[in-house]
Amino acid sequence: MTDNKTNKIKNFRTIIRTVKGIKISDGAGVNLTRIIASPQLDMIDPFLLLDEFGSDNPDDYIGGFPPHPHRGFETITYMLNGKFRHKDTAGNEGYLTDGSVQWMTAGKGIVHSEMPEQTKGLVRGFQLWLNLPKNKKMIEPVYNDIPADKIPIICIPGGTIKIIAGSFSGIKGPGKSYTGILYFDIKLDKGFKLEIPIHSGWNTFCYVYEGEIICGEKIKKDHLALFNKEGSFHCLSNSSETRFILVSGDPLNEPVARGGPFVMNTKEELLQAFEDYRSGKLG
Repeated sequence: MTDNKTNKIKNFRTIIRTVKGIKISDGAGVNLTRIIASPQLDMIDPFLLLDEFGSDNPDDYIGGFPPHPHRGFETITYMLNGKFRHKDTAGNEGYLTDGSVQWMTAGKGIVHSEMPEQTKGLVRGFQLWLNLPKNKKMIEPVYNDIPADKIPIICIPGGTIKIIAGSFSGIKGPGKSYTGILYFDIKLDKGFKLEIPIHSGWNTFCYVYEGEIICGEKIKKDHLALFNKEGSFHCLSNSSETRFILVSGDPLNEPVARGGPFVMNTKEELLQAFEDYRSGKLG
């Protein structure tokens, strides 16, 4: 007899390249690791920057980030551990604590500070910059504090998925942006597999910050893997309690003119942002 069952061949995303971040100092002497916006990896459209900060030495973070400007994009700060205070020129004030997220749309311009509310202990987390579409770059600034208890966590075999933005199994995260985005924090024990559907054409990366995973090839701790644009994300945890962030976004495919804290579409717009800041018109 002939078995008429059809074997479905699943389409999984494959790794294009892996990148290890570089150690830098930013703000008022905050030591961190820059993964995107480095000499090795300029950007992954629509993502402009990814920093990881993490230390239990106060000298590495106590200086914080005094007032500084932004225009033309969104900042997403995910605090794994620690306490920071946000203040801005739009009158917003926020308090970042363990597991919480700060989602700020700079739009036409804002000046803000992010300062530690602790003098000892561990501070750890990520900051991601998400580009704004051309027609949204000059919108009014928006600030949103997302407490840890407002971010859904789904239990899966061998682990959990924390949904910061996007959706999984019908559960949506609280993060809202002006372009399509998925942002998950994932825990997975050794030997367990995970598959996550991702929109066709979206740019996707994962960053492993504890342990090691296998996605056709090994992705070690402190490494980012960039994937091709078709298929689901699929991985196998290769260590106990692996942790990584999975991020995917709909590319804008627009010109990018960036300089320091400003990201626009043309050089002229970028120069105008600097002039507006110098003349006190920004924020």
